[in-house]
Amino acid sequence: MHLMNDPADFPAELLEGFVEANPRHVRGVPGGAVRATKSPKGKVSFLVGGGTGHYPAFAGWVGPGFADGVVCGNIFASPSAAQAYSVAKAADHGGGVLFAFGNYAGDVLHFGQACERLKAEGIDARALVVTDDIASAPKSDISSRRGIAGDMPVFKIASAAAEEGADIDEVDRVFTKANDRTRSFGVAFSGCTLPGATEPLFTVPEGKMGVGLGIHGEPGIDEVELGTADDVATLLVDGLLDDRPDGAASRVLAIVNGLGSCSYEELFVTYRSVARRLREADLEIVEAQVGEHATSLDMGGMSVTLVWLDEELERYWFAPCDSPAFIRGGIEAEPLAESATETVDLSVQVTTPGSAASQAGAREVARGLGAVARMLSANRKHLGDLDAVAGDGDHGTGMERGALAAQETVERLVADSAGVRTALVGAGDSWSDRAGGTSGALWGALLTAAGNALADEESPDARAQGLALRAGLDAVQRIGEAGPGDKTMLDALIPMVEAFEQADGGGAGAAWRRAAQAGRRAAEATADLEPKVGRARPLASRSVGHADPGAVSVAMVAEVIAQVFDGDDSGSISPIG
Repeated sequence: MHLMNDPADFPAELLEGFVEANPRHVRGVPGGAVRATKSPKGKVSFLVGGGTGHYPAFAGWVGPGFADGVVCGNIFASPSAAQAYSVAKAADHGGGVLFAFGNYAGDVLHFGQACERLKAEGIDARALVVTDDIASAPKSDISSRRGIAGDMPVFKIASAAAEEGADIDEVDRVFTKANDRTRSFGVAFSGCTLPGATEPLFTVPEGKMGVGLGIHGEPGIDEVELGTADDVATLLVDGLLDDRPDGAASRVLAIVNGLGSCSYEELFVTYRSVARRLREADLEIVEAQVGEHATSLDMGGMSVTLVWLDEELERYWFAPCDSPAFIRGGIEAEPLAESATETVDLSVQVTTPGSAASQAGAREVARGLGAVARMLSANRKHLGDLDAVAGDGDHGTGMERGALAAQETVERLVADSAGVRTALVGAGDSWSDRAGGTSGALWGALLTAAGNALADEESPDARAQGLALRAGLDAVQRIGEAGPGDKTMLDALIPMVEAFEQADGGGAGAAWRRAAQAGRRAAEATADLEPKVGRARPLASRSVGHADPGAVSVAMVAEVIAQVFDGDDSGSISPIG
């Protein structure tokens, strides 16, 4: 990628430019955008979202007849729960809220947290996931599949049901039905490059193609000879036909999707072969869509999506809509009076000053986060390289972004006389909001739970810090739904917390030193494991021999905190893995 300002500002500036360019369709709100037109009172609010870098997914689909709003995360990283909540409040029409997104762990966590917050306010809120990617899990485990280009038809069909006035249970049913009838399969010819990076997230050998890619920069699960357009079409269509939904009829919607740098000419040449192969299989093509629908920055490659239609799904697919990237038929909607981007401060604030002792503790939290941020900045590439082995390579960037945001927030709160509890809760909120992704959600939950286990009236001793760490661990286990041996951050966090709790005397500094040693050993040992959950699972065998990036970052953070207790806040440590 070439045209940008500060790479860190790329997602925010992209969204700002998108809103400026499409005032007839959208207005900006904190966390994303919502329709700039009026909707009936009582309508179900159908919201889409995920990481940035996939345009026209997801912002291009906001408008009458399509989505009510979009929640925009950072590049290939899920939005935070605070962003999702903000967009939902702005788009709520009184009929309930449905968040729809591809099946990625970070999105599941963050949108799920937003649902819990909305439910606490009496709003019926649900999270719905698309699982169309046949390469990411077998047919016997469809619920574990990723969402890729099938997002578009599933969202369009469910949005039409909401636009027609269906209640939330009915829209939920239509979404599930459309998702059950949708399958996608893709190939990559070259990897994509993150804004500001000098190298792509992965490369494909000359004359080869990666089969079964993801849209977050993940490489394929296999490499085969590139072949001709006919060969690629046959490979993709045959794979989809082998995965045909049970009971599906013979009428299909066919979508050939470009991933960013595959030309439209190549897509049409390939569609020629796709159409011929589908007709040979006695399938009737009700409609074709050839173009870019869910990209992956500048990745070279394409995917084919088939939706097996029935009368109901076909009617909703052809229902009119008017969005920046997809228009069908005639639809008129009354514009809202306001069109400017809304601004609102959703950050944690100091409501009651902490005690003198707790304010001193909060200053130590700020000092520690500063050291952590320096360490993560220095090791961003190392953590990214570990993540790129079987993931999308953004772990280092996300961790750095989260730590810097947490540090900034805590320094603001300390200046406002915050105690330890408020400082850590604010750190967790900002880490989750700015980092995005799975690690952002988990670190946000860890810090928030740890903060809530403490108080603003005292500075925590070793025992209180141990209780706070245990609360953070419990939160990560609860929302992450992983366990020991799954090759996640828990494989370092669990022994680290246990070592801290078992420290006998010496105060908090000694306990942190013991915890850091246990964390490093455990993180190094994850190299022998295969991931059982998360984005790395489809490429599990590739990760063997490499330490888990989430476990490594946990252990390295613990080492930095131990150093801070010893008077060293440089953040300089030797990398793990």
